[in-house]
Amino acid sequence: MVSSWTKGRSGARHLAVSLYIHIPFCQAKCTYCDFNSYSGLDHLFEKYGRALPAEMQWVRQGRSLKVNTIYLGGGTPTVLPLALLGEVLQACREHFTITDGAEITVEANPGTLDGGYLAGLLEMGVNRLSLGVQSFHDDELRLLGRIHTAAQAVETYRLAKGAGFGNINLDLIYGLPRQTLRGWQAVRPCSWQATLQQAIHLRPDHLSLYCLTVEQDTPLGQRIAQGKLPAPDPDLAAEMYTLAEEMLARAGYVHYEISNWAQPGHECRHNLTYWRNRSYLGLGAGAHSYFDRKRWHDVLSPAEYITLLEADPQGLFPPSLREEVQEIDETLEMAETMILGLRLVQEGVRLADFKGRFGRELMDVYGGEIREMERVALLTVNGERVRLTARGRLLGNEVFQRFLPESTV
Repeated sequence: MVSSWTKGRSGARHLAVSLYIHIPFCQAKCTYCDFNSYSGLDHLFEKYGRALPAEMQWVRQGRSLKVNTIYLGGGTPTVLPLALLGEVLQACREHFTITDGAEITVEANPGTLDGGYLAGLLEMGVNRLSLGVQSFHDDELRLLGRIHTAAQAVETYRLAKGAGFGNINLDLIYGLPRQTLRGWQAVRPCSWQATLQQAIHLRPDHLSLYCLTVEQDTPLGQRIAQGKLPAPDPDLAAEMYTLAEEMLARAGYVHYEISNWAQPGHECRHNLTYWRNRSYLGLGAGAHSYFDRKRWHDVLSPAEYITLLEADPQGLFPPSLREEVQEIDETLEMAETMILGLRLVQEGVRLADFKGRFGRELMDVYGGEIREMERVALLTVNGERVRLTARGRLLGNEVFQRFLPESTV
């Protein structure tokens, strides 16, 4: 993995990384969610807030780390008291070099915010807000187990704009059971088209649209398995995706990643780190990291995470905090660079970037796979880059698996 070094004013060299901080707490667990998140653990908030700075200290290990983006995700970070969230961000500034103009994102559920909390986030330096709206239909929100209504989502968005946030993302989900592509029921809109129209009307700076993945061990997955709800229709979901591409293009949004659209200049810099396969450090229970040619995640249990960090007063990094540590060799790194980079709709994988990173011509390494995907109109190649076609974006997994090393298939 290529490291990104910069030189500070003092002449010291800093390793540039992005920082992800996982807040695994929720007010209520959504019916579709299999993320590492938990409700009913309010009694751990304060201890968890103290454990995060302890991990920051150990992660540094004497290195000078320059942080370009910070992303607080979950879970729902905004279930934490505002002051505690502020302490976590302040600890980041104490343990890392935060660049001027760093992108600092906080995920939030519309049901957990008010004007005072939003103003506090801005005051502590948060400059990007990601709202988990998921739908603008109350029936769908109830199906998903969300704690907010459609009206609350709209009101929270307007409060955030009024408070001064100039960079707001809305998350939406499509491919839901019984969700229609277009149309109306009674006097209320009840379609994916109507949700998109409401989102476009609000004019957020960024939109993330995710196709529902049904996980077997979730309440929603169990209802589908029992026949109480119909399974999502993949062909209908593909039509929903295509409709989103058409509507958002007409509205002036840039489709820059398979599932992400932005008004020009508002692409998510933190997530671009992932798609460009660059270094990031994850802090918190279950948080994933990719650093120094290794990938790992922290222990999943918030209580165990706290215990491990409290039990090490000498400041030595507890090895048991990390699980599933994997060494990334160059073959796997090249494959992941292709798979992640092809998610970038306009940028794709630049031939010059690939050669600069690995010292090898991209077509010498993957020429056969790329030509095969070209023949079936899933990839397109010009003199500068390789990209997915529109059809390729619908069948991305068919493309991505061609680049996986045989040992990982």
